[in-house]
Amino acid sequence: MLVLENVTVTYPTGITALDDVSINIEKGEFVFIVGSSGSGKTTLMKLLMKELEPTSGKVTVCGRDYAKVKRREIPKIRRKIGMVYQNFRLLKDRSVYENVAFAQRVIETPTRYIRRQVPSMLTLVGLANKYKSYPKELSGGEQQRVALARALVNNPEILLADEPTGNLDPKNSMEIMNLLEDVNRRGTTVVVVTHNRDIVNMMQKRVITVKHGKITSDEKKGGYIDEV
Repeated sequence: MLVLENVTVTYPTGITALDDVSINIEKGEFVFIVGSSGSGKTTLMKLLMKELEPTSGKVTVCGRDYAKVKRREIPKIRRKIGMVYQNFRLLKDRSVYENVAFAQRVIETPTRYIRRQVPSMLTLVGLANKYKSYPKELSGGEQQRVALARALVNNPEILLADEPTGNLDPKNSMEIMNLLEDVNRRGTTVVVVTHNRDIVNMMQKRVITVKHGKITSDEKKGGYIDEV
């Protein structure tokens, strides 16, 4: 599902963000990627979204070799990937319903389908009764649920979550992780970048540790390694 083979990324400044990294994430896995700031996690996520090209090595996502993907094909590839961010990135002047529907309007989904799919996603994340609300009327946890519904509304094969609990308290953080686990049980491959030691240790999923651009550990059922 997600394969990096001997990938190196060196920026024009001369900084090597990833150094000969190889990762294989299978369909249906739930994987944490952990590491300190500057370890290469953000660069890794940008590679998977094809926002960045490797200096060397090979990136394959959903069976497609990114080096062979034409520019016009990139939007189609990205439809297979849902993305959730730490700062929610909601449209402040749009309702909850419209924020989620926006992801479908962008790809010209028929209105009749949007009317079915959006309520279904809002029910999944527990916000069916908030569809008329605006982001400023929601708590942080609720805003992240809207962001999650938006990421899932196009039925992606992969969900990437970059510090999804970074702005949330422990209770809301755990609720978001439980939702991600539910999404994973439904068949979506989930990759979570996080600094949240407690969540990583509690959930006992596969944990890939990145340090100074290198993979220092890859545990099938691991915890947050202190050396990070």
